[in-house]
Amino acid sequence: MPRYAQLVMGPAGSGKSTYCSTMVQHCEALGRAVQVVNLDPAAELFSYPVMADIRELIEVDDVMEDESLRFGPNGGLVFCMEYFANNFSWLEESLGHVEDDYVLFDCPGQIELYTHLPVMKQLVEQLQQWEFRVCGVFLVDSQFMVESFKFISGVLAALSAMISLEIPQINVMTKMDLLSKKAKKEIEKYLDPDMYSMIEDSTNILKSKRFKKLTKSICGLIDDYGMVRFLPLDRSDEESINIVLQHIDFTIQYGEDLEFKEPKECEEDKSIVDEYFQDRVDE
Repeated sequence: MPRYAQLVMGPAGSGKSTYCSTMVQHCEALGRAVQVVNLDPAAELFSYPVMADIRELIEVDDVMEDESLRFGPNGGLVFCMEYFANNFSWLEESLGHVEDDYVLFDCPGQIELYTHLPVMKQLVEQLQQWEFRVCGVFLVDSQFMVESFKFISGVLAALSAMISLEIPQINVMTKMDLLSKKAKKEIEKYLDPDMYSMIEDSTNILKSKRFKKLTKSICGLIDDYGMVRFLPLDRSDEESINIVLQHIDFTIQYGEDLEFKEPKECEEDKSIVDEYFQDRVDE
C-alpha cells in the first residue's frame, strides 16, 4: 500500500508549525492517524508531538558555534540541510516502513531551499522511492497578501516551489482568523485572482514603463495558465480546515481503497468560500 506525505512549506512566519498542529488535532477528531516530522534545524518549540526531529541529527546552533565552519544563520541552515540530504538513512530509520502512513513534513522557510538548492528536490525523490505520494502545501500569511504587489510576490514564491519540486501543490492563505472584517472582504478577490485586474491595480502605482511591462508579463503568464489558486485557512473554523484537507487528500488520492470522492466542484467550493466571508462580515 502507498504512504502519504505533505511537504509543508512557506516563508518564515507563514504558520507552518501552527498548520501542522491544526491538522493533527483535526485528524484526531476524525479518527485519523497523522504524524509530523520536523525538518527545520533552527526550530525551537512545537505545539504538536513529533515523530522525528532533524535536530536529533544536526542543529543550526551547533553548526554556527563550530570554530572550523563559522557560518551565520542562513549558511548554517544550508549546511544542515545538505548534511541531512547526505544522511537520508536517518529519516528512513525514523519513518520505519508502516503502510498507509500519513506524514506532515514541517519544512524550513528559507526560499533558497526551493529555488537554486537541490536538497528539497532530493527529499521528494527519496520519499517517492519509499512509496510516498507527496503533495506540496505552500502557505502564505493572509495578512501579507492584502496588497497587489505583495500578492504577486507571494504567487512567485509559490511558483518557485512548484517548478523546483515538480509535485502537486496546494496553496493556502493562513491566519484568516486574524484579519479584520474589512481585510477579509478585501482579500476575497485574491483567492481565485483575476491577474489582469491586478495589472490595473499595480500599474497605477508603478512609474517605470519597464516595471509596468514586467508586471503585465508576470500577471498574464499566471492568469493564462491558471497556475495559482489559494484556499483560505481559518483555524477557528472546522469547515475551512476540512476543505483544505479534502483538496490535499484528493491530490494524493488518500484512502483510494475507500469510496472515491472528489473535492467540491469549483462553483460549489466558491460558494462555500463566499458564505464563509459573508458570515464573518455579518458577525
